[in-house]
Amino acid sequence: MVKNLANGTGRRKTSVARVYLRKGTGVIKVNGKELKEYFTIGIHSDTVIRPLDVTDSLGKYDVVINVKGGGITGQAGACLHGLSRALVALDEANRPALKANGYLTRDSRMVERKKYGQPGARRKFQFSKR
Repeated sequence: MVKNLANGTGRRKTSVARVYLRKGTGVIKVNGKELKEYFTIGIHSDTVIRPLDVTDSLGKYDVVINVKGGGITGQAGACLHGLSRALVALDEANRPALKANGYLTRDSRMVERKKYGQPGARRKFQFSKR
């Protein structure tokens, strides 16, 4: 059985990521797939590994991520947030570098709810004078 060194939960929009750090060689798995296989767009895979890059932990740990909900960009942001929290749980010395880059802050922006009597959150039906 593989023992988790640390874990963290990350959230962004409606996505939730559970991140587990294990001793290893730097393999990152997202929902059972390789990182580049799950996040096919380069920006998203780069977003996920940023906390490891900032703390010079790239290649030191295996990362297992379970993410659900939302879209690809929200999931990548949730993975970044969860990985940052896991690195802080592992070693408190990582906090200043992660905090300076804003990786520990939960992005609270959410989609505004749709209001009744309107086609969208803010959009109104077209006004007709006659």
